[in-house]
Amino acid sequence: MSTVHYIAPRTALFLPASNPRAIEKARTLAADMIILDLEDAVKAGDKDAAREAAQSAEAFGDRLFGIRVNAEDSAHWIEDLEAVRKSAATHVIVPKVEKAETIVRAAFHSERPVLAMIETAAGVMHAGAITGATGSGVEMAGLIAGTNDLAASLRLPPAAGRTQMQLSLQLIVLAARAAEIWVLDGVFNRLDDGDGLTAEAAEGRLLGFDGKSLIHPNQIDIVRAAFDPSPAELDDARALIAAAGGGAERYKDRMIEDMHVEQAKLLLARAG
Repeated sequence: MSTVHYIAPRTALFLPASNPRAIEKARTLAADMIILDLEDAVKAGDKDAAREAAQSAEAFGDRLFGIRVNAEDSAHWIEDLEAVRKSAATHVIVPKVEKAETIVRAAFHSERPVLAMIETAAGVMHAGAITGATGSGVEMAGLIAGTNDLAASLRLPPAAGRTQMQLSLQLIVLAARAAEIWVLDGVFNRLDDGDGLTAEAAEGRLLGFDGKSLIHPNQIDIVRAAFDPSPAELDDARALIAAAGGGAERYKDRMIEDMHVEQAKLLLARAG
C-alpha cells in the first residue's frame, strides 16, 4: 500500500457538481479542499451533466480538489471513475465503502489517491481492512466519517446525537491513525446554528479528526477556527521544543518525552 503523507485539510466543502454557480463561487472561498459531488447532492436526471461538469472543471488553484463518485453498486460507478481520471481532480472520494476491494477498484479506474467514506456499520467494522487496501497504484489518502448515513445504518432515532456515535467515530479515527492517513469528521446539518457547529467541530478535534466536511460556505471560518491551533497552543509548542533536551524530562508541570516534541512539531506544521 502507498499512503499519502501531507497536511490534511481542515475544511472540505462539498458542492453539487450540477451547480455551475456554486462551483465558480468556490473559487473565491477559503476551504482547504473543494469536493464536487456526483452522489447525494445530484438528482437522478442530472447525473450525466454533473459528471461532465466535474470532468471539465478547472483546478482550484493550489487547493485540493476532489470528486465524490456514486457508490460501487450504482450504474454510474465506472463512468464516474473514468471522469475523475480525465479531470483535474487531485483525489477521488468513494462513498459507502465496506471492503478493501472497493478501494483497489476505485484507485485503478480513477488513478487518484482515495478518500474512503465510512458510512455504515459494516464500514466501521472493516475500517482497518479498508485502510490496508493493497494493489498497484493504490494510494489511500484518508477516511471521511459519513455521519448522516452512519446514523441511519446504526438505526439511531432522530433525537440521537453524537454521543450515540462516539464508538463508531473513535474506531474510524483509530483505523486512520494506525494507517497514518487523514481522517475527516462528518457534516453538520443545521445551517443556522453557528454555536452548534462550533461545539461539534471542537469535539471532532478532541476525538482526533484532522478536519471536517462542510455543506455550506458559511461553515468554513467556524470550522477552520476550531481546528486551527490557538496562539496559546502554538506558544506552548515552541517553548516545549526549545526546552526539550532529549529523553524524559520535566517541562513546566509535566513530564515530556521525544513523542511530545514530535507532537509539538506536527502542531506547528499544521499551523503553517
